[in-house]
Amino acid sequence: MPWLQLIRWKNLLVIFLTQLLAWWCIVIPAGPAVLYPVNFLCIALSTVLIAAAGYIINDYFDVKIDSINKPDKVVLEKAIPRKQAIILHTVLNFIALVLAVYVARQAYHYEWVLLQLVCTLLLWFYSTHFKRQYVTGNLVVALLTALTMLTLFIYEPTLQYLVHTGIPSSLPVWVLFIYAYFAFMLTWMREIVKDMEDIKGDEAEQCVTMPIKKGLSYATRFTIMLSLLAVIPLVFASGILFGFGYNLLAGYIIVLLALPLIAWSVFITRSTAEEHYSNASHLLKLIMILGVCSLLIYHR
Repeated sequence: MPWLQLIRWKNLLVIFLTQLLAWWCIVIPAGPAVLYPVNFLCIALSTVLIAAAGYIINDYFDVKIDSINKPDKVVLEKAIPRKQAIILHTVLNFIALVLAVYVARQAYHYEWVLLQLVCTLLLWFYSTHFKRQYVTGNLVVALLTALTMLTLFIYEPTLQYLVHTGIPSSLPVWVLFIYAYFAFMLTWMREIVKDMEDIKGDEAEQCVTMPIKKGLSYATRFTIMLSLLAVIPLVFASGILFGFGYNLLAGYIIVLLALPLIAWSVFITRSTAEEHYSNASHLLKLIMILGVCSLLIYHR
């Protein structure tokens, strides 16, 4: 169905499951003061709707680029009128903000809604400006991905309180921040790899992405550096988790996250073909999903 393809329903499902697992495995054991089931579902739905609106507005402004890079996947103007798409984008953002206000109102913290408002604005300016700028667009998407996890911290006073109560009791918050950092780094890497894959269309539209400005070799080296910056904290976190007795989780992180990232760093250098970068992007997405699934082991 064109509409489901437009909003990237599979990605939305991953976003929802990520927040669900983080809520179930980190927030619930900590004893939520605000994010009990109904409120959590409101915030999760708000996040998903904002992401869906972001996909719509991105495709809205990227019709020409996508027609070069991925002509078979373009649905706007072919199956969906652009006017209908922009209307849906507005409706989704409005509903998302209403849901966020509903939760914030119960805690008497209306300033929390600034998070959703900022996300909607970032996604708009990403599609219109940031995406075509050097590095900026990559960082914006990486930040928004990390906020998928950090939203739970912002909307849950219990987690904020734990920060002030010492290292042992603040472990849930520490774990949440580690996952957010991991999501940030891998998303940044993946965005650069996608720019490497889409270099033809981006160049035709005068985008200033890293592969265009610095070349594919530089972009490859940069993603490898980011991979190392992701691996080092993972190894450090594994050592701490071993100390807390989370041996299974620590082993999972080393075997299914750190080592695959090192292997990926070797894999990315093997070719400069468009299909190769597509495969590298999919592998990063798989590693990200494995990272989210590790929350189940932490919960045990």
